[in-house]
Amino acid sequence: MTPGARRVLRAAERLFYERGIHAVGVDLIAAEAGVTKKTLYDRFGSKEQIVVEYLAGRDERWRELLAARLDAVAGREPAVRAVAVFEASREWAAEYGSKGCSMINAHAEIGDPSHPAYPVITGQKRWMLDLFTGLAREIGAGGAGGAGGAGGESGAAGADRLGRTLMLLHEGALVAHGLGVFPDPFGHAADEVRDLLGRV
Repeated sequence: MTPGARRVLRAAERLFYERGIHAVGVDLIAAEAGVTKKTLYDRFGSKEQIVVEYLAGRDERWRELLAARLDAVAGREPAVRAVAVFEASREWAAEYGSKGCSMINAHAEIGDPSHPAYPVITGQKRWMLDLFTGLAREIGAGGAGGAGGAGGESGAAGADRLGRTLMLLHEGALVAHGLGVFPDPFGHAADEVRDLLGRV
């Protein structure tokens, strides 16, 4: 990627996140990046593709941060690793997420499944659900405090239910953080996870 293209993406990320995708046009992105509109279109082709790369870039950085935090607790109980996801989200939100989750925010503006960014948004959330469900299966297999079923279920059904519960706690914390309605929603959600899984 050329230096100009990198500047375009940096400007687009800041503007899209701070002001919203629909509120930001290519003229403003080009001006903020110090490039011509021709340069912008030559590299990206359309505003929609810039949105795709903006969201994909944030997703990639989030997954890298989360992988590092999960690696730090590798070998620990899966319940500990589940809590680590919430702690990683708190860290991410403090540095990159003052206005909440970029995927949730983007979905509020991009409801059309035919938009090229739509699979990036939904794919990120499906990936998170798969992550939580995988941890739930490990928790169920290990019998962490008997919480594997999250409601009395066992086996795959119990793991699916627990994975969805963890996902709902996580997504709720993301939204509450973006709204700023009460302090430290990630810490609160992590405490709920500890209670759910038997105080890890």
